[in-house]
Amino acid sequence: MERTEKRSGAVILLYILQGFLGLGAIGGGLVLLVDPSGDMIGMPTSVLERSPFDNFLIPGLLLLFIFGLLPLIVLYGLYRKPQWDWALKLTPFKKLHGAWSLSLYIGFGQIIWIVVQTFMMNAVSVIHVVYAGVGLLIQAVTLLPSVQGYFVLDGHGESS
Repeated sequence: MERTEKRSGAVILLYILQGFLGLGAIGGGLVLLVDPSGDMIGMPTSVLERSPFDNFLIPGLLLLFIFGLLPLIVLYGLYRKPQWDWALKLTPFKKLHGAWSLSLYIGFGQIIWIVVQTFMMNAVSVIHVVYAGVGLLIQAVTLLPSVQGYFVLDGHGESS
């Protein structure tokens, strides 16, 4: 794969998708932490009957940290491309910056999160479709050749 120095429109779209996911999940997670009953957003705890949870506290924490803060950390990594040796230990893609792999993982995680959520709630809403779509878009954009080329590491394990 050839290394490219120029930030493509697809790379910028990836920044936007990670930021959208992160900020949206922080908002949703905080609302669920403030009101674990779900009343604030009109979601009764009865939707949790098929889940291991009695209220929205744990789902709110997961939403806040895994799909809120983590995508923003990945966004930072995608934008600044710091040397993240720890992230390279989590990926088989050793020729690409660790933030690239984490972006791909977030896309997978988001899709799994939504599928599990809809199963546990035994319902699908517009927000589920939107955020499943965001997960799919994150994966698709992350896998684009122009995006991969932008995150190729040089021979010394550093990105440009």
